[in-house]
Amino acid sequence: MTIRLTQTQDWKLLKHVRLAALRDAPTAFGVSYQTAADYTDQQWQSRASSATTAFWLAFEQDRPVGMIGAAVNSANRFNLIGMWIEPAARGSGVATQLVEAVKARALEKGFDRVYLNVSPDNARAANFYLKQGFAFVDEWEPLESHPQITVQTMLWIGG
Repeated sequence: MTIRLTQTQDWKLLKHVRLAALRDAPTAFGVSYQTAADYTDQQWQSRASSATTAFWLAFEQDRPVGMIGAAVNSANRFNLIGMWIEPAARGSGVATQLVEAVKARALEKGFDRVYLNVSPDNARAANFYLKQGFAFVDEWEPLESHPQITVQTMLWIGG
């Protein structure tokens, strides 16, 4: 398994994986499938450039099987976003490798904390993040793409 930060030329791969994620788990992400499907090629290229939001792809041989993103929000929080692994690759350890890439990037950029939002109803994801050293904090907000779903913040403190 290879994990690498995307570059502009990876935009078609990122688009493919992101749209697959949104089809597979439409209520797990802050953007809807239709919104992402409507992005222009230029928008996908910008996303893949990792200029503002960094994205990593996980490859099994030459085929992308997962993704994760990270961005600093307006409150200066380093956030893990958009994690997804294709069903056939779940349980292979790729998710842990992706989270480790985000943690390493946070520390490299001078952040000792990584935040994420997850629906407590998504037990598999919540349990996975707990095993990765994240803990729930008492912060809740509606999921942007599906406001009827409330997500809870989790926090990892590096050191």
